[in-house]
This record gives sequence, structure tokens and C-alpha cells, in this order.
Amino acid sequence: MIPGKYRSVSGRAPNNVNCGLHLVIQTSPLPEKNKVEFRLNKETASFPGRLLQHDLERNYSSRQGDHINLVSSSAPFPILQRSSEEKILYSDRLTLERQKLTVCPVIDGEEHLRLLNFQHNFITRIQNISNLRRLIFLDLYDNQIEEISGLSTLRSLRVLLLGKNRIKKISNLENLKSLDVLDLHGNQITKIENVNHLCDLRVLNLARNLLSHVDNLNGLDSLTELNLRHNQITFVRDVDNLPCLQRLFLSFNNISNFESVCCLADSTSLSDITFDGNPIAQESWYKHTVLQNMMQLRQLDMKRVTEEERRMASVVAKKEEEKKRESHKQSLLKEKKRLTINNVARQWDLQHRVTDIATNHDRKDSDSPSQDPCLKDGSTTSAFPEETGSLDSVLTNALQGLSVTDTHLVELDGDTLFLYGSGALESLDRNWSVQTAGMVTTVSFTFIEFDEIVQVLPKLKMKFPNSLHLKFKETNLVMLQQFNALAQLHRIDQLTIDPQGNPVVNFTLWKYYVLFRLSHFNMQKVNGTEVS
Repeated sequence: MIPGKYRSVSGRAPNNVNCGLHLVIQTSPLPEKNKVEFRLNKETASFPGRLLQHDLERNYSSRQGDHINLVSSSAPFPILQRSSEEKILYSDRLTLERQKLTVCPVIDGEEHLRLLNFQHNFITRIQNISNLRRLIFLDLYDNQIEEISGLSTLRSLRVLLLGKNRIKKISNLENLKSLDVLDLHGNQITKIENVNHLCDLRVLNLARNLLSHVDNLNGLDSLTELNLRHNQITFVRDVDNLPCLQRLFLSFNNISNFESVCCLADSTSLSDITFDGNPIAQESWYKHTVLQNMMQLRQLDMKRVTEEERRMASVVAKKEEEKKRESHKQSLLKEKKRLTINNVARQWDLQHRVTDIATNHDRKDSDSPSQDPCLKDGSTTSAFPEETGSLDSVLTNALQGLSVTDTHLVELDGDTLFLYGSGALESLDRNWSVQTAGMVTTVSFTFIEFDEIVQVLPKLKMKFPNSLHLKFKETNLVMLQQFNALAQLHRIDQLTIDPQGNPVVNFTLWKYYVLFRLSHFNMQKVNGTEVS
């Protein structure tokens, strides 16, 4: 077995993983060809579903350490010495795992090294490797490193494994533009930063960190796999800007709704994604929502998406779309109703203000002497300084500006017919179906002169024979005698007179007058109070 063989979490050798990064180590048993060959295969992969990294657990053989001596010296760092046999057998690689190292040793005369393994030590700082400029694979997994440093000269580095350390910030990667794999899982990183220049990076592992959100991913144009499992992520951004991303792992975070990850719906390359362990995965609509927004997915939560699941998601999506359209329609109708009622109320108010102004003018004309007090020195002035005519022209113009189509509203809600504005009375001339008209038991009049309502009462009792409850609001009921007109109806069980816009309710005995004048109806309720 070749020491330091690079494997995925599944335990398969990389050439079986077929996920885009293929590290091949070949040795010949012939002494004259004891040359180790490293190849990074960047051919387009078919991604059969196995992962290159799913926390990047590796399995290196440590047999190589049997031929290595670390010589202590007066200098602060130990010096590495390898036997001739070791240099011949493993000329391009060096494995120093589980050596209880607290610092990186001085490695002289090994400038040809391409793979260096410091797994499972106690190293706190990356140093003494700046001379290894041919290095393409550096493994510092499971150490005590707090800062990424000492790598600026390693421009050929393709794989950097720094999982399970104490790193708090992504930094000092400016010169590592050839990186294929960057593993930083199991650290204390709180923010994704300083990676936008890594245009060749294809695997980024930030699992088991302290990330609360995902963004700042622009520039990672080659990224195919992003592992963000076991963080504290609540929302995701910028993922739709990754043109090659195929696998995204978001398991065990704090994502609670699809809106917080809606950018995923705009990704055309994603084929595998995981949300298990998030609050969103507990919702009944979870799978359908994800699939209907990401129809290109092949795997969800490590399970292959079936055609039946796609079909069901499509059906649910259509139903949801219909619900949204209906909800939108109802919202529009509700808003139109609100605007129309406001318009009717405004017209009602303006009409009464104009009437009041006209009444005041007439009263002043009748009380004035032969010479108009508004005339002075032969000139004509208005009694109202802000006006230019005999009536309030501002109000008159406002009335004319109202849309004719919005000056009344007819609404049938359950068993109640609502009529707003005098124009609504014309609805009594419609061809109401017998079934619909028979359902109406209550008729509500608003912003309509009571005297106008009286004129249509014969039609009312013919069209809606079961209407036994009449409501009046803003109908200008000012005198008790106006109630007399209701006697022409066959029957009324309930009568509701809203104080708003009906001054007659200010009379103390108005209810008694109604009961006396309409005694033949045997009224049951007046303004919601039962008649004893």
C-alpha cells in the first residue's frame, strides 16, 4: 500500500470517486524507476453520487515514518533527516503524521517534494515549508493552527487540508491561485471571505464552523462542491452566481423557510443538495417546495429524486399557483372595494358640504338688506375669501373629478346585500336569479339619501322577499316622520340605524316612535336590542 493514499469519506480510492479531483500515485517495483508520479485529473466528471469530501476524513499509512529521524539542535526547530532508502522510495512525498510535533521541522534538501503530510500532530503555526515550491498537496489536518500563514511561496499548491484546527479567519491565500481543494472544516470560522480570487477551486469544505450566513462567493467560477454542514446558517446568497456548482451540503443548520435560500432556484447547475437537520426539513411542504423550485435536482438529502416525486411536485406547484392567483384576485377585489367605498364616502361628504354652503348662501341672502354686504364700492367680492364663485368651486371641481364608475358599489356577501352610493340602487333592476335573491335576508344601505331609498322600497320587497333586516348608515335620517315610509313594506323583523350620518338617533324617543309607527311588523330587534 502506498503511504498517504488520499481517500474520500466513503473509503473508496479517489479513482473510484469520479468527482472531478483525481489524485493518482503510481510507483514501479523496479529500483531504477522508483519515481512517484502525481497526477491531478481535471477532466469533466460524471458525478455518480459519491462524494470526494463529506468531511474529508482521510486514511494515510504511516509506514514511511519508520525511516525518518528528527534531529534536535540548538536551533528552535528540529531538523528532518531521511535515510537514502526512504528518499529513493518516496522521493516526492513525505509523511510526518502522529509524530507529536508542536512545530514544523526544518526540511532541507527536499525541494522536490510534492506531497507533505502533517496529520494528527500539535502544530500551532505553519512555517519552514516556504522552500518547498513544488508542493501540490499539503495536509495539516488535526493540529492546533490558529492562523493560515506561511504559504505565500507555494504557488503550485493544489490541495490544502486544514480541517480540525483552530482557525478563526480565512486569510493569506492570495498567492494560491491554483488551488483545487480547500478543506477548512472543523474550525472556528464565522465568515466566508478572501476566496474570490480562487477561480480554479473546485471543492470547498467549511463544515462544522460558526457560519451564520452564506455570501461573498463571487469569483469561484470552477466550484463544483460546497460543504456547509453543521453550521448556524439562516440564509444563503450568491450561490446562483456559481456557474459550475453541482453539490451543496446544507445539512444541520438553522434554515427555516425557502425564501431564505431562494437564490438556489436560480442555479442551473445544482444537481445534489441536502437540507436534512434544518427546521425547513420538518415542514410538510418541504420536499414539494424544493423540487418545484429546483426541477433540475437529481438528489435531495442524499436520496435520488424519482420521476413520481417530480410529477407530484409539479401537481402541487400548479395547485399552489392557482391558490396564489386566486389570493391575488381576492386581494385586488378587496383593494378595489376599499378604494370604491372611500370614493363613495368622499363624494357623499363633498355633496353635503356643497349643500351646506348653498344653504348658508340662501340664508344670508334672505336675511340681508337691500344692498348686498358683499358689494363694496361697486365691486363684487365673495363672502368666502378663498372662493371665486357663489358656491364652493373647489368642492364642485372635486365632485366633477370623481370617476363615475367608482361612485357606487354593490356587494353580496353571504345573506347580506351591501349597497354603497345612490347609484347602487339601480342594482334592484337587475335580473337576479330566484335562488340568489331568496338568500338575501339583510340589506345594508350606506352613503345613500334615505329619501332616495324610500322610492325603491316597492322594488326591494319584490326582488328580495326574504329581506327582513334593514340597515342604514350615512343615509341622512334627520326626522322621525321619515320612518313612516317603511310602513309600505310587508314585514321587517330587525332595523338597524347607525348613529353615523343619521342625526335622528339623537332623539331620545326615536325607538319608541319606530315601534309605534311600525307596530304591525311585530319588530324583534332595534339596533341589536330585543324588543320586549
